[in-house]
Amino acid sequence: MEPQEAQKSQNFREMKNIEMNMRRADLSDLAVVAQLFDEYRVFYRKESDLLAATAFIRERIEKGESVIYLVEVEGNAAGFVQLYPSFSSVSMTRIWVLNDLYVNSVYRSLGVGRALMDRAELHCREAGAARLDLGTERSNTLAQGLYKSCGYEREDGFYFYSKTV
Repeated sequence: MEPQEAQKSQNFREMKNIEMNMRRADLSDLAVVAQLFDEYRVFYRKESDLLAATAFIRERIEKGESVIYLVEVEGNAAGFVQLYPSFSSVSMTRIWVLNDLYVNSVYRSLGVGRALMDRAELHCREAGAARLDLGTERSNTLAQGLYKSCGYEREDGFYFYSKTV
């Protein structure tokens, strides 16, 4: 995070008068990250399955397949972001995919999402990545507002396709 960006985030937290702590999650954070991850999946209309969520997050952390940052507000788990490494063949560079961003509804509008976005961008810069890609449902206007306010532009030049295999 640039010094000016860090100051803006700090000023915002002070205005809201909250204590926010962020760290890269490890196995000692498994229970709280898995709980948030399960809530995230429920937000996207999946059945709650805390055991499967725990196994999924455990495997990502143990295998080093993703990077997860966890935010606590006044000692309570408030949100997380999960990043996956990838590459752009055309650019011949490392990129990261912001696949999961979730803030518990109790902590929304406190700057948690913005802080997670700032940290994700810093992680990418530190890793020498050329860009950070993300996507969200068309109906998730709250997230879209956050992304736009962080300087992201909706890509209209490409179509993305997926198929269940």
